[in-house]
Amino acid sequence: MPPSGQFSLLAQRRFGPFFWTQFFGAFNDNVFKTALLTIVTYDVLRWTTMDVGLLNNLIPGLFILPFVLFSALSGQLADKFDKARLARFVKLLEIGIMLVAAYGWMTHNLWILVAAVAGMGLHSTLFGPVKYAYLPQHLQTAELTGGNGMVEMGTFVGILLGEVLGAVLVVQKPWGLALIAGSTIAFALIGWLASRAIPPTPAPVPELQISWNPWRETLRNLRFSRQNRTVFLAMLGNSWFWFYGAIVLAQFPVYARDYLHGDHSVFVLLLTVFSFGIGAGSLLCERLSKGRVEIGLVPLGAIGLTLFGFDLFLASVAYSNAATVGMAGFVAQHGSLRILFDCLLIGVFGGFYIVPLFALIQTRCDRQHVSRTIAGMNILNALFMVVAALVAMLLLQLGCSIPQIFMVTAVLNALVAAVIFAAVPEFWTRFVAWLPGR
Repeated sequence: MPPSGQFSLLAQRRFGPFFWTQFFGAFNDNVFKTALLTIVTYDVLRWTTMDVGLLNNLIPGLFILPFVLFSALSGQLADKFDKARLARFVKLLEIGIMLVAAYGWMTHNLWILVAAVAGMGLHSTLFGPVKYAYLPQHLQTAELTGGNGMVEMGTFVGILLGEVLGAVLVVQKPWGLALIAGSTIAFALIGWLASRAIPPTPAPVPELQISWNPWRETLRNLRFSRQNRTVFLAMLGNSWFWFYGAIVLAQFPVYARDYLHGDHSVFVLLLTVFSFGIGAGSLLCERLSKGRVEIGLVPLGAIGLTLFGFDLFLASVAYSNAATVGMAGFVAQHGSLRILFDCLLIGVFGGFYIVPLFALIQTRCDRQHVSRTIAGMNILNALFMVVAALVAMLLLQLGCSIPQIFMVTAVLNALVAAVIFAAVPEFWTRFVAWLPGR
C-alpha cells in the first residue's frame, strides 16, 4: 500500500462520508463548549452569580458524565443496529441539541446551555462505538492503521479548530451569540448531510437483547474483554494515554500564563503545536507500519512520551523570561523553541502510541463484540480522565509546580508502559523486530 493510501480513502464512499461526519462532530462539540467556557470566564456577570471556577469544572464534567452513564447502552446499539443509520440518528440528535442551545444563547439562559453540554456529551457517547467499530467493517486489515491515523488526525484537528473558532466567534460584538447559535446549527447540519452518504453497515448482532442496566452491562463488557488479555491491556493502555493527555493539556492555560508569562495566544500556540503533533504522528503510523497493524510502534510511542515529557520539565525550569509576552514575543525568548519542540514531539509520539492500539483492539477482539468493547474502553477513558484531574489536584495540593507535574506524569508513563509490556511481551518483541527495518 503506498504511503499516500490513507489520503486516497477520503475520496472513497466507504471512508470519506464517515470521516467528515466524525470530524464535524468533534469540531462542533468544541465550538460550542469553548464558546460557553469563554462566556462564563469573561462575561459571567451577565449570565449568573455562580463562581467562575465552579462553572469551569462543572461544564467539562457534565460533558464526560454521559460516557460513564450511557457508554454501555451505546455499545449495544452499535452492535444491534446498522451503524450508518445510527450515525444519521446521532446527527439528527445533534441538530436538535443545537437548536435548544440556540434558544439558550439568545435568551441568555445559562442552564439551557449547561443542559446542552450534557446533551452533546450524550451525542459523543452514542457516536463513540460507531466511530471505531465502523472501520473494521469497511477497511481491509492493511488499511486499518492508515484509517485510524486519519480518524485520530481528524479528531484532534477538529478539536483544535473548534476551540479556536468558538473562542473567536463568541466575543464578536454585538453578534457573537447569534454567530455561535447559527454556526453550531449549520455545522450540525453539515455533519448530518455527510452521514447520509455513509454506506450501509450491517449490524453484527441484530438479535442482541438490550440491557438497560448500565452498571451490569459495563461490568459484563469488561469481564468479556478481560478474557482476551492482549485486548484488555490494550484498552488500559489506550485509557492511560487519555490520563496522560488530560493531565498535560489541563495544565496548559496556567502554564502558559504563570510559567511562560504569555497571554492567551501563547496557550493557543501550545495547544496548536500539540494537536499538530498528534495529527502528524497519527498519519506517520501508516508509513512506519507499511500497511501492517504494527504494535511495535506502541513502545516507541511510550518511550517518546516519557523522554519528551521529562524534557518539557527540564526546559520549563530553564526558561527564564519574566515579562508578559504574546505569541511572537514568546517565540523570540531563549528556550521557547525547546518547549514547543517538546510539546510537538509529545503529540507525535502520542500518535505512534494510540493509533496501533486502536487497530489492535479492532482486529483482535470478537467481531460481534467490537462496539461493546469500544464502549467499555470509553468508560475506562472517562474514569481515567477523572482520576487524572484528581491526581493533578493532589499534586498541586502537595506543592508541586506545573513543570513538576509534567515530570511526575512522564515517570508514571514509564512505569505503566513497563507493566503493560511485561504483561504482553509481544509489544516489545514486535518493537525489536521493527527496529532493524528502519
